[in-house]
Amino acid sequence: MAYPIKKCVVCGEEFELKPGKPGFANRCPSCSEDEADPASNSADPLKGDKGASAARREAMKNLLYRKDS
Repeated sequence: MAYPIKKCVVCGEEFELKPGKPGFANRCPSCSEDEADPASNSADPLKGDKGASAARREAMKNLLYRKDS
């Protein structure tokens, strides 16, 4: 069975839409690579840092559930 031929909405190149292709179904593989990792393109560098996220969750938990003396 042949894969469907699609036309990329970004560059206009034709490509075969294969199962498991990363990215969007209407973009060719080369255009999909540019946006494959949203965490690295994010304006906030702490969003991709798991250690900072854990520290942020711990701080929020302490602020929300602490006992006031």
